[in-house]
Amino acid sequence: MGTKQKFLRATVFCAACIVLNCASSFFASALSLPVYLDSLGTVFASMMGGYIPGIVVGYATNMLNSVMESASIYYGIVNVLIAVITAYLAQRGWFKKLGSTLLAILVLSLMSGLVGTVLSYFLNGGSLGNEISASFGDQLFAAGIFDLITSQVVASLFVSFIDKTLVVLSATLAYHMTSESFIASLDFVPWQQAPLSKSELDDAMSEKPRRISLGAKVVILVASIVTFVAVATTAFSYITYHRSMVESESLKAKDIAALMESVVDPEKVPSYLKDGEDAPDYLETEAKLAAIRDSFDNVQYVYVYQILPDGCHVVLDPDTADEPGSDPGSVVEFDASFQKYLPALLAGKEIEPVISNETYGWLLTVYRPLKNRVGETVCYLAVDLSMERLIADESSFLMGIITLFAAFFILVCAVVLWLSRYSIIVPVNSMSRASNSFMLSSEGIRPESLEPIESLNIRTGDEIENLYIAIQEMAQQAVRSINEAQEQNETINRMQSNLIMVMADLVESRDKFTGHHVRNTAAYARIIMNQMRREGICSDVLTNEFISNVYQSAPLHDIGKIAVSDTILNKPGRLTQEEFEIMKSHTIAGQQILEGAKSAVSESSYLDEAQRLAAYHHEKWDGSGYPYGLKGEEIPLSARIMAVADVFDALVSKRSYKAGFPVEKAFAIIEEGIGTHFDPQVARAFLHARDKACVIVEKTSKQIEEEEARRNESGEAPSAPSANAS
Repeated sequence: MGTKQKFLRATVFCAACIVLNCASSFFASALSLPVYLDSLGTVFASMMGGYIPGIVVGYATNMLNSVMESASIYYGIVNVLIAVITAYLAQRGWFKKLGSTLLAILVLSLMSGLVGTVLSYFLNGGSLGNEISASFGDQLFAAGIFDLITSQVVASLFVSFIDKTLVVLSATLAYHMTSESFIASLDFVPWQQAPLSKSELDDAMSEKPRRISLGAKVVILVASIVTFVAVATTAFSYITYHRSMVESESLKAKDIAALMESVVDPEKVPSYLKDGEDAPDYLETEAKLAAIRDSFDNVQYVYVYQILPDGCHVVLDPDTADEPGSDPGSVVEFDASFQKYLPALLAGKEIEPVISNETYGWLLTVYRPLKNRVGETVCYLAVDLSMERLIADESSFLMGIITLFAAFFILVCAVVLWLSRYSIIVPVNSMSRASNSFMLSSEGIRPESLEPIESLNIRTGDEIENLYIAIQEMAQQAVRSINEAQEQNETINRMQSNLIMVMADLVESRDKFTGHHVRNTAAYARIIMNQMRREGICSDVLTNEFISNVYQSAPLHDIGKIAVSDTILNKPGRLTQEEFEIMKSHTIAGQQILEGAKSAVSESSYLDEAQRLAAYHHEKWDGSGYPYGLKGEEIPLSARIMAVADVFDALVSKRSYKAGFPVEKAFAIIEEGIGTHFDPQVARAFLHARDKACVIVEKTSKQIEEEEARRNESGEAPSAPSANAS
């Protein structure tokens, strides 16, 4: 199924869940059931697809329901939180077992019940429940079980528990009845590359940044922007709403004051002040003012004052249910909030509405001048509106805005995190892991090493894809370059090895020897080193590099014989003492020759070993060797190894003055030399690997026989080995 088809199917599924929410809510309402059932689709979508479909379904449901009931939009945060919690629990397998499912019901019912109760308190002016839970709360309160507030909270939580039990059990049943193939077809992942398995995705997301991840930075940036916009918009909306409410209440108060003007006769004000309730029409007028006050909501007081420099002289002040009015003619001190308006009031002018929170509470006061027939202000008609209702309405408005933005905030952050994860983070981490894998395998690199990178198939269509293409091209070039370098390195190594053998054969050809000695000593040296490593002897020294260097340089151990004259080198009999001293000089000569060779190359590790072998392979463990008389571990390990290999090959090889010793006798001589001629550990390791040494001896013997047979067939005279071959 293509990406577009999967997206279309996912969209249709979300739309169906939204319809399920609305239909189940309508069904519960039509049957007057004491539940909501408006989150059934939300829970099901969260179980099936995770956070994004659940949040989208929950948010969209309340947006649609707000068309029929405006307050529904403010409860969208509850549905969004239900989606988040359900998706979180579903990912951890809570809905696979009955016990954890019941626990999930408890978590969801507590969250939705408590959040819904708080929202109802602010949105409904102090009521802790909605229509469904309110009646049950009233019954609990009437029964005397709890106080009013506790009754409403318990009722809200109980209704929420019943509702979430029905919703979660229904959604869980539907989820388990849905085929896995259908669930798999609902791909809510916007892949911008070849889809990954769950384990591969977990591996890709396991990359830990040094400080803050790219996804966290994106979410922080978006969250900061959304928060700034939300705060600015909320502040502006609140200020605008507050001004609108004040203006509305002010107009209302002015209208009431205008209505009072039709009741109070300005010509009778002096008699009201003088005679009070005994003045004609006083009580009747006061009753009419009280009736006007009681006809309007939110009106705290109506009264008539005459403003004089010494205070407010009471003309009319109807009693309220809570407190009696002031007596006519009494003087009320000015509240501090009216001080700045005194000049205008004493001049009989109209002032703007005043908001105060002093002697008589938080009030919005309107003063309307009452003029007599000659246009003089004889008193002021005053209306006090309680600000408590206004504050409650503003709190409700503010809470509605906050919950609206909170739901939107969660939706935006979830979508941004979702998109950035699959458009940026996963592709980048996948490239990183594939590149690391490529680098780790670069020593033995092959074209198939590119497969982890090429299989990603990243197609974001932006700079990420450009980076991916660049990495692909770089990796391909790296493969070509590394393979070329490996080929060149192999060629150089072959040339180096061949050159060493040519130099060794050159020495041996002057020594009238066949060349088997240099090859065999190298082979015996490698047998000894491998055996020592198996036995854990000098394992810190016997690395792969060390063994390779010794094996490659072993044929050069007698390179110094180039400096020895042919007369001595090829003498058929034993050497005199003087001649032997000259022969011994080949060790120092070899050391000097290889010192010069080392200065001509940049990488000389194998020549270092060759120099040690040439200089010290005739040193003995007890210090009786030459040329320096070193003893014990003063002798380099490579030279101690070569000493055993060199002597053994000399023993088993045919010489002009002797036949080759049987291998058993040769091994016995090596054993006798332990602690005197040879390093005990080296010699014993060689003896432990005698089977491998015997293979070399047999192979060499067979090769010599074949060479002699070829010479006999061709009529060549055999060359006799000298007595000084070793």
